Amino acid sequence: MKKAYVGGQAVIEGVMMKHNDDYAIAVRKPDHTIEVKIDKYEAFAEKHTFAKWPIIRGIVNFVESMVIGMKTLTYSASFYEEEESSDDSSAVLNWIDKVSGGKSEDVIMGFTVCLSILMAIGIFMVLPYFLTDFLRNFIQSHFIVTVLEGIVRICIFLGYILLISRMEDIQRVFMYHGAEHKTINCMEHGEELTPENVMKYSRLHKRCGTSFLLIVMVVSIIFFMFIRIEHMWMRLLVRLLLVPVIAGVSYEFIRLAGRSNSGLVCALSKPGMLLQKFTTREPDEEMIEVAIKAVEGVFDWESYVNAVKAGELED
Repeated sequence: MKKAYVGGQAVIEGVMMKHNDDYAIAVRKPDHTIEVKIDKYEAFAEKHTFAKWPIIRGIVNFVESMVIGMKTLTYSASFYEEEESSDDSSAVLNWIDKVSGGKSEDVIMGFTVCLSILMAIGIFMVLPYFLTDFLRNFIQSHFIVTVLEGIVRICIFLGYILLISRMEDIQRVFMYHGAEHKTINCMEHGEELTPENVMKYSRLHKRCGTSFLLIVMVVSIIFFMFIRIEHMWMRLLVRLLLVPVIAGVSYEFIRLAGRSNSGLVCALSKPGMLLQKFTTREPDEEMIEVAIKAVEGVFDWESYVNAVKAGELED
């Protein structure tokens, strides 16, 4: 039996778990019952072999994760939205639906994903560049300026994490994030998924998206060291074109980290794991129950746990 790589994401009052093309969203509704929605997302790589190539698969996976993430967040938020929407909003949605031939949801989702990616690039890539580029007038070393830019980039990222972690609603999302990690850790260690068992495990995990984002920051420093172009705007353009490649390389490391227990990989994963202390919180048992329901929607964890105990798993 092959190892199962179940991944997930915290959503509004719930957890999404994904295995292969299937994903399930479990949400604790206002009446305290758990709603589970199971859906399928056919990966781009299923139809295009080149999308499975190293680096490229990371770029594709990142975009697909954004799409699924937005869909699941929208679904979970729907349980807590106001029942009545404004007439203006309804009119806009009707217009988009008419123009797109009944595909308003796909249009809005695509726009949201594109806007999110552009904002992230602007805040974490472009802004640090402009904040430190003037240093080239005082510091001759390209290496030093690039490292300083990277430090500013990481500081902005950490500041952003610390800022949003103070928001009450985000704190609950971080608790569900912890529930997601604990549940996956429990299953991967071969224990039955009960709230009592899950509670014993760490809320940190090497395949977490938080670690991925930190690795992107670090890898970007290495890549940008090799860009020695005098013209400021051309240098910025080349950096922006390299962002997908940086994301692809970072994905390969996260993929390796999730499959390897070597001392070197664990050491390199340590900073990302430490950062997860800010993006996860200890969940309560009700949150654990939601995470378990999400896993059960896409994966037969009982067979997997039995295989772990019997030593029947392979890479």
